[in-house]
Amino acid sequence: MLRDMTRDADEAALALPAAAEARVGPDGTARAPASLEEFLAGIGPRAFRFAELGLRQRDDALDAVQDAMMKMLAYRERPAAEWTPLFWSILRSRIVDLQRRRAFRLRWLLPAPEREESALDWADDAPDPARAFDGREAYARLADALAALPRRQREAFSLRVLEDLDVATTARAMGCSEGAVKTHLSRAREALQRQLEDWR
Repeated sequence: MLRDMTRDADEAALALPAAAEARVGPDGTARAPASLEEFLAGIGPRAFRFAELGLRQRDDALDAVQDAMMKMLAYRERPAAEWTPLFWSILRSRIVDLQRRRAFRLRWLLPAPEREESALDWADDAPDPARAFDGREAYARLADALAALPRRQREAFSLRVLEDLDVATTARAMGCSEGAVKTHLSRAREALQRQLEDWR
């Protein structure tokens, strides 16, 4: 299922509906997913893109999404309205854990003097992995600009704009106040406008 998810994510990129976890009923109104499996199937490709932007490694992103989905199974009995913020919160925590573990492991590979003098910053300094497999220039430019943002700004922008979550749900997923979400989002938008101004 996860390998199919990466293919689906490649094909859909940012064209995925922002609220695919909500299905449309026969009367044309959105309905909550009938099961946790339906919810996870709908959110999977976008979750993979979110993880990939944070981890910059396709396999690590797959692992993070799979771990988040497995943890969600323990919350099967929770109301469907709670699944979205809960899932994004779990995935976000898993991404941060993997980033910290990677930084810790690589710190020990440096010679002792470099280890003490240099601080590793994984948020801003690797090439965009999307360019290797996604030829769509618009996505590549946006992904590159998002990757250059500080982690909290990238999360706020991804959840509020790309996922179209409301401020309260985003705040719950990020574990911060609604005011902090608005601040991170405002700074992210300003930074993205500066970076993408020459491309528009």
